[in-house]
Order: sequence, then structure tokens, then C-alpha cells
Amino acid sequence: MSILDPKNEEKTAVNTDKNDFKTLFQNYAVNIPKVGEIIKGAVVAVERGGVHIDISGLTTGVVRGRELFVESSEYANLKVGDEAEATVLELENENGEMELSFRSAGFRKAWDQMKKLMKDGVAIKAKVTGANKGGLIMQVDAISGFMPVSQLSPDNYPRVAGGDKMKIFEKLKEIVGKEVEVKVIDVNEMEEKLIVSERAVWEDSQKAVLDTYKVGDAVDGEISALTTFGAFMKFGEGLEGLIHISEIAWQRIDHPKDVLKVGQKVKAQIIQLDHAKIYLSIKRTVEDPWKKAKDKFTVGSTVKGRIIKIENFGLMVALDTEIHGLAHVSELSDTPVANLNDKFKVGQEMEFEIVNLEPAEHRLGLKVPGVKGKAPKKPAKAVEEKKTEEKPAEEKSVEKSVEEKSVEEKTEEKPVETAPAVAEEKPVENKVE
Repeated sequence: MSILDPKNEEKTAVNTDKNDFKTLFQNYAVNIPKVGEIIKGAVVAVERGGVHIDISGLTTGVVRGRELFVESSEYANLKVGDEAEATVLELENENGEMELSFRSAGFRKAWDQMKKLMKDGVAIKAKVTGANKGGLIMQVDAISGFMPVSQLSPDNYPRVAGGDKMKIFEKLKEIVGKEVEVKVIDVNEMEEKLIVSERAVWEDSQKAVLDTYKVGDAVDGEISALTTFGAFMKFGEGLEGLIHISEIAWQRIDHPKDVLKVGQKVKAQIIQLDHAKIYLSIKRTVEDPWKKAKDKFTVGSTVKGRIIKIENFGLMVALDTEIHGLAHVSELSDTPVANLNDKFKVGQEMEFEIVNLEPAEHRLGLKVPGVKGKAPKKPAKAVEEKKTEEKPAEEKSVEKSVEEKSVEEKTEEKPVETAPAVAEEKPVENKVE
């Protein structure tokens, strides 16, 4: 054990045989570390069972066992001559050395490092050590963290039809053991909570590429996945966008697989760019067939249609490959129908009468010919005209006097200039959550 010479050389030498280590320190004017303090020292020996550190020439400290903190790369690769930080556990152990720990000091440094990484937005390598239904357990340096499913990059995101949690869990387990690049997005040392994101790294890599695209651009790509809520399409240099089910076709579809398949080449239009999230539309690359609906169909005419779906509220009917209509349950029979499936079948072709047509709203109402159904709504204009005709003479007289008074007042008022109203047409975009 090496001890520094005391500053007061004239002081009587201490009999080390009669005084223990603690008493020896008390007789010298030195800065004695306290239990729990973090000290710095130079590594003087690295053995299989421990690391020995010189504590400013005062004594030698030792880090051994679980306190070696080999989970941290900073402490796992120490060599003689390196400077290391450690926490004091005991001033003197059974061998006369100061008992130290890398673990406590290491954790403190590790959390400080995580905070810095989040502040600077720097990416770091992390290993996937486990999985649960909500995401992945991550080892980020010496800290155990978590990555929610939503923070996975498109390459690792588990696309499962119907969102089955068990199937998602099985997909996540396939990633366990892999090393991925992540960004720290949330740090809470008090709660020991660390949240990381692989998607944030991926988004950064896409920014430069995305700058070459804008809303309205048409792109060619390939369907990469199908889900209940839409389809994913890959295009460009590693880009991938979502085509919501409502943006796949102008007609109503129950599932993307009804009209698309994985690997299919398609053309789509970019309708929204939200950071690295890309939303696409296939239907907007072709003309809206409803614009010509009035040229093909008229209210009151009888048409042949095919039942494509039976709902509690009525029948979905295809008049052709592009225009679909609804025959409401009240338009199917003059007597109540307990179960529509008993009277109608999917795929059945039959005649229907068109009762209303609203191309702008993509609505077409049908009924079974001969059925009285609901009374048609009278046009708003006709209703107003009728109300005007029914006004009593007294009310008309009052209105006349009010109008005459209004004319007199207007002659005295100065003309007010009004700016012409400009109608600004904004593109309609379906935002996908």
C-alpha cells in the first residue's frame, strides 16, 4: 500500500502496525474520499477477477464481481493506464484496499449520456434483447430501454392483417438479437424510463430524398403490403407510402385485397407529406367516374344492377364497374323484411329504379320497382315558393311598408364599396392517422 508523505514532515511517524487504515488517513492532511462519492483514478492492473485503480497515490482501490459493470462498453474494455471513475463502497476491505464500484458511477454517466444523445439528436446502436405485445426491449449501452411498435422503421414494422396482437408479437420476436440504429426520444432517470425510436433514424435518412417530391406528384411503385385499412406502396429510392382504403378506388371496397395484390405495379399520386410519412392515392390518378354519372343515369329510370353486399340498412348494388348505389331497406319492400339475406343474395342481378342521384357526393339511391318506399323530398326552392304564396294579406302589407321604408333609408346612405369575394379552392386530402 502506497501512502503519500505528510505535508508536515516534522510530525511523529505513525506506527502503521498499531493503527488501522482509517486512523492513518485521519493523521494526514489529505482529502479522504467518503463512501458514496465518485472518485477518479488510473488503472494499474486488470485481472480476471477485478480491476485495480490507483487513488491519487493515497491507496489502491479494487472493483470486482458484479461491480465491474461489464454491461457498459466503457468499463468492459479498460486497460492499464486508462482513467476510470468509480463509486466508493468501503474505505477498506479485508485486503486493505478501497472497495469500489463501476456500476453506480457508470449508471449515472450512462443516464447523462442518454440525455445528451436526446438533446443532440444523435443516433446510437442498440441491441434488441426481448419483445412484448407493445414493442421491443432494448439494450442501449448500459441502460435498458423500450421501443414501441409505432417507432419501428418500415423494414421492421409488423404488418399483420386485422392487427392481431399475437401475430404482431410473433413478428416482433423475429427481431430479438438484432442490432439496430436508434434515436433517444424520451429520458426519465427518476423513473428509469428510456424510449428509443428506429423510425426517427429512418425519417432522417429520407428527408433529403423527400425534398425532391411534392404534393400532387405522380409516382410509379409496387404494392409492398396489404392491411385492413389500406395498402403500402414502395417507390423511388427506398420510400414507402400508405394508400388508405378510401384512396384506392372511387367505388366502395371492403378490403384492399379485393382490387390489389402484393407485388402489383401501380401508379399513385402524393396527397400528403407529413415529415417522413407519405400518403398516396391511386384513385386520384384517374378521372372521377361520378362526373359523368348524370350522362349515364337519370332519376326515375330503371336499371339492372348486381348486389355486391347486404347490410342491415340495405343493399349495395353495382350498376357497372365504377358506379355503385344503395337500395335502402325501406325501398326494398312495402312490408317489413326480417332478414334481407332471406330475400336477396350477393351476386344476384335484378332491376332497380333510380330514386336520387348526387354525383358530387358520390351518392345514388335505388329502390325495387313498384315499391312505394319513402316519400321523395321536395326541392328546397319549391318549398320556399309555396311558403311565399301562402302568406296572408296582412303580412304582405307589412312587408310592403318595410320595403318602402328601406328604399327611403337607402337613398340617404352613402354607397358602401365591397371587395369582390374570391373563392379559394383547397385540395381535399384524406388524412390518415
